[in-house]
Amino acid sequence: MPPAWADAAALAAGLLLPLAYSPFNLFPLAVVSPALLFLLWAGASPGRAAFRGFLYGLGMFGLGVSWVYVSMHHYGNMPAPLAGLAVILFVAGLALYPSLLGWLQARFLPKHGSLHRIIVLPSLWVLFEWLRGWLLTGFPWLDLGYSQVAYPLAGYAPWLGVYGVSFFCAVCAGLLAWGAREPKHFFGRGLLPIAVIWAGGWLAGKIEWVQPAGDPLRVTLIQGNIPLASKWRPESRDAIIDRYFELSAQAPKSDLIVWPEAAVPAYLDQVDSGFLESLRRHSRAVGVDFLIGVVERDNDRGRYFNSVVSISPQPGIYRKRHLVPFGEFPPLEPLFSWLMRNLQIPMSDFSAGAPDQPPLFAAGQKIGVSICYEDAFGNEIIRALPHATLLVNVSEDSWFGDSFAPHQRLQMARMRAREAGRPMLRAANTGPSAVIDHRGELIARSPQFQIHALVASVQPMQGATPYVRCGNWPVVLTLALIVAGAGFAPHARRVWTVIRG
Repeated sequence: MPPAWADAAALAAGLLLPLAYSPFNLFPLAVVSPALLFLLWAGASPGRAAFRGFLYGLGMFGLGVSWVYVSMHHYGNMPAPLAGLAVILFVAGLALYPSLLGWLQARFLPKHGSLHRIIVLPSLWVLFEWLRGWLLTGFPWLDLGYSQVAYPLAGYAPWLGVYGVSFFCAVCAGLLAWGAREPKHFFGRGLLPIAVIWAGGWLAGKIEWVQPAGDPLRVTLIQGNIPLASKWRPESRDAIIDRYFELSAQAPKSDLIVWPEAAVPAYLDQVDSGFLESLRRHSRAVGVDFLIGVVERDNDRGRYFNSVVSISPQPGIYRKRHLVPFGEFPPLEPLFSWLMRNLQIPMSDFSAGAPDQPPLFAAGQKIGVSICYEDAFGNEIIRALPHATLLVNVSEDSWFGDSFAPHQRLQMARMRAREAGRPMLRAANTGPSAVIDHRGELIARSPQFQIHALVASVQPMQGATPYVRCGNWPVVLTLALIVAGAGFAPHARRVWTVIRG
């Protein structure tokens, strides 16, 4: 293939990868797409490999996170040209990850033999996923493992987390790439290991690490479907609160009712003092507890918190720890504070809650709460475990409009449930809201962009999966040792040759 055609193929391969995720769910593309890139890196110079990795990243993130434009322009008040430029720069920055990966593997790692494609490249791929999920507060979108949440490879999630699932997915890609270059051996040495990996995931997923904790709960997730354009107008406040209260009062008998992120569209101290008391009376009268997304402020210290309050016999507050850059706080404040002022994004100067907050207590359960995209970080969700018997995420997905993001986020929530061995309740203003069991299976799901009260039964769980006990570190350290060993091996052989000579 001429070099220019191979470069174009790298871009096309990157465009394929987002189709592996929701709402498309063409999950085999999570193997085929990186396999194509591995093939295109074979024999390429470090510079060419970096360029092809960059093109791959442009396709992958340009399509996969195109919803960023919707958030910035339609809801963030950013002019279209500026929003377009911001998205281009954002996507180009993310594309540097596969670009640097391509350069490193071509410059420092041995390229001869099957181990390079089958073990070394997959290890390096997952290390870069982990780095992207950590650096600059992290952006763990489009990790390979998320595409497999409903399929056999997800059986590795309770053991190794999403990065373990990504690794086995990438190993299959490496086997596919190796088989394409060694067609005589592909069926015996390529397809058989792939089949073993998938069968292993299916078997691993059959092992139960957790047990039921008490009786099932009846839960109701309130989806208010409040347009973001009118949500923060003072004249809309009472009507919005009345909508949530009426939907809750009309819901079937439940043990727990959850309202979405910032369901109360004002600072909590601005709301009529009788509002919370009315909820408390309703809670006592019908025997139901509430988790409600609110915004708090500390006027004395000038701090604001994106929070969830529990209305139960043991009331409590959870304050969001992992804030969204630009959406909830200005990173490098002296540099970007002007941008935040001009965008006029409501509630965009929050303070982070304490790193270690205890689970909230409601419906007789200890509940691990997360807000918005906090559930994209598995290592943060497991902080509430093994004490929590139930996970709850509240979200304001109207920021994303009718884009890929809400569907991608639902996949992430399902992966968190699978890793933790806990059911997950996901309440979103515009949907999809969902009730997910401890194996990551959807029990119930609401339609998007409709006022809806999602009612379902869910079984709280106790115990700890291996991932809950160890987190990401076993996978990250093991893969780092593999890459380091592969990079050191040629030098060790040369030293041994000199010693023997």
